[in-house]
Amino acid sequence: MNSNRLSELLEAVRRGKLPVGEAVDLLRDLPYGELGEAKIDNHRELRRGYPEVVFCQGKTKGQVREILSYMIRERTHNVLATRAEANLFAAVSDLHPDLRYNTLGRTIVLEREPPVTPEGTLAIVTAGTADLPVAEEAFETACLFGARVERINDVGVAGVHRLVPHLPVLRQARVLIVIAGMEGALASVVAGLVDSPVIAVPTSVGYGASFGGLAALLTMLNSCAGGVGVVNIDNGYGAACLAGMILHI
Repeated sequence: MNSNRLSELLEAVRRGKLPVGEAVDLLRDLPYGELGEAKIDNHRELRRGYPEVVFCQGKTKGQVREILSYMIRERTHNVLATRAEANLFAAVSDLHPDLRYNTLGRTIVLEREPPVTPEGTLAIVTAGTADLPVAEEAFETACLFGARVERINDVGVAGVHRLVPHLPVLRQARVLIVIAGMEGALASVVAGLVDSPVIAVPTSVGYGASFGGLAALLTMLNSCAGGVGVVNIDNGYGAACLAGMILHI
């Protein structure tokens, strides 16, 4: 349920095209849908501007299938599932002909209502090719927010001269997501070159002393460049949510 659908429903009642009893039935599950092992937050899009997202990691195929079936049946307009392996997508792909799978980003997407496109662009920047899975998750999420995305890949500090030709795009972006593993220094470098907010995403890419992304996380948290916000390790989804909110302000 989003604001457009709720407005249409109330307008139908006002015009006498929808009986009050039927409207009550449609609104009965508005707070949440009870599935036993899961409670689907039908009210989230009204509160937050985007519907509940399914985090697949740790869930069984049956649980994900039941949740997605409910969301599709109840016409959640745009559906996103993250951390979905290919075999899980195979188990749910028959639920709707327009379900789309991003193999690298491990996302399942169903877009039934074009999102409102905000002013400005989002730049998603990666330090290395190994950071692309997180970037893909961020990209798919940002697209459901309606963001116009510019992508710049493999411009990490081991060869920072690769970043220079992209400065015009970076400086035109209204918000940037910078994704890096290893030592995570790219976020500070980019933030020192632009006047827009930078959302830094540490990734778990790196050798032993990177501690699964902790080294990059600490580097980003200690950035000497202002205007850097940091999300959790490998959290492309969270970064894109924040970017989408900034773009819609």
